[in-house]
Amino acid sequence: MTYRLSISPTGSDDPDLDRSLVAAVERVRVDLAAGDLACLTVAGDGAELVVLQDEAERIAAGADDVLVLGIGGSSLAAQTLVALAPGQRGPVRQHLFDNIDPQTWADMLGGLQPERTHVLAVSKSGGTAETLCQTLLAVDWLTAAGCTLSEHLTVISEPGPRPLRDFAEAAGARVLDHAPDIGGRFSALSLAGLLPALLAGLDASAVRQGAVAVIDGLLRDGLQSPVALGARSLVGHERRGIAVQVVMPYADRLGALARWWSQIWGESLGKDGKGSTPFAATGVTDQHSQLQLWCDGPKRHMVTVLGVAPDGVGPVMTTDHDALGYLDGRTMGDLLGAEREATCESLIAAGVPVRRFMVDRVDERALGALFAHFMLETILVAHMMGVDPFGQPAVEVGKQRARDKLKAMG
Repeated sequence: MTYRLSISPTGSDDPDLDRSLVAAVERVRVDLAAGDLACLTVAGDGAELVVLQDEAERIAAGADDVLVLGIGGSSLAAQTLVALAPGQRGPVRQHLFDNIDPQTWADMLGGLQPERTHVLAVSKSGGTAETLCQTLLAVDWLTAAGCTLSEHLTVISEPGPRPLRDFAEAAGARVLDHAPDIGGRFSALSLAGLLPALLAGLDASAVRQGAVAVIDGLLRDGLQSPVALGARSLVGHERRGIAVQVVMPYADRLGALARWWSQIWGESLGKDGKGSTPFAATGVTDQHSQLQLWCDGPKRHMVTVLGVAPDGVGPVMTTDHDALGYLDGRTMGDLLGAEREATCESLIAAGVPVRRFMVDRVDERALGALFAHFMLETILVAHMMGVDPFGQPAVEVGKQRARDKLKAMG
C-alpha cells in the first residue's frame, strides 16, 4: 500500500453504523463496476494520457511560462500536483491563479512576457464568473501584445453551449473536453489535474496508478479496506459530537492537498443541515495556534495527520550549549517527526480522535493514492449520511446572486 493508515478507536459497537457502511460500500462497488464514478474510473484510461502528453508538448513548445486560470476544484488538484515539482523542473514555469484580487493579478502579469506565455483556462461548467473574468483579462493582455490566441490560449470545458467554450472557439483557441460526468472538485485524476502535472514534468501515469491501487483495495478488501475503515471512523465520531474535521500535513508539499480535501469534504457533505466543518491545518505551524484549543477546548475536533517517513532527513544541528543539547546531532527531519508524534500523543491523551496517514515519500503515486482515498472516503460518508456528494445547490445560489449584483450596476 502506498500509504499506511492508523485510526483512533471509534468506541462501542454500533450496528446501525455498520449497516450503513455495508450499504455504502456495496453502492460504491456497484457504481464502480457500472462506470458511474467517472472521477475514479478515469484512472484506468491509459489512452487519454497519450493525448494529454501531446497537448502538454504542444503548449510547452511555444512558451516559457504557463498561466493556469481556474478556481476551486478546477485549480486545487493542479496546485497539489505542481507542488511536487519544486523549482519548476518541467519544460515551463507554471503560475496558478485561483482568485480575482486585482493587485495580485497585476503583480503576476508584471513578471511575465505575453509573447512567451500560454494561458490555460479551466472551468468544467464554462460559466464560472471568476474564471471568465481571468480569461477575458488574460486575452486582453495577450492581444494587446499582438499574440495569436490560437497559439497562446487553451481552454478546458465540458462540451455543449458554454460561455467560456463559446468564447474560446470564436477566438480560434484550442478547446479540450472536460468530461461531463466528472465534477470540478472530483477532477484530480482527469485532464484538469493531469495536464498541469505533465507541464510540471511529473509522471501522470504514476498518479493514476496510485489511485487504481486504492480503488482495487476497496473492491478487494471491502469493509476492511483503509477507505471503508476511514469512513466508518469519521461517521462514528461525528455521531458522538465531532463537528470539525482537521487535516494536518507535516510536509509543506502536502499543504495544497489539505486545501483540496477541504473543498471535497465541505462542498460534498454540507447539505440538508448535515456535515462538519473542514479545517486545513499545517504541521508544525498550527501547533502554535490551534493545539491548545483542540486539546483543552470543546471536544469537537477530529484530527487527521499526514506524515512522511523516514524522518531523519535534512541538515544536522550542532551545538555545545547544554540547554540545546537535545538538538545536538539531530536533523531538521528528526525534529519534525518528533513534533508530529508528540502532537498525536498529546491529542489522544486529551481525548481527541486522531488518524495518521504515513507515506514513505511524497511522489506522484502517493498523491494519486491520497486523491482516490479521500474521494472514495467522502463518497462513502455521504452515502452513510444520506446526502448527494456530487451537487452544490447552495453554491449555485451564491453565484446567481453575484451575477445579479453585477447586472444591477447598470
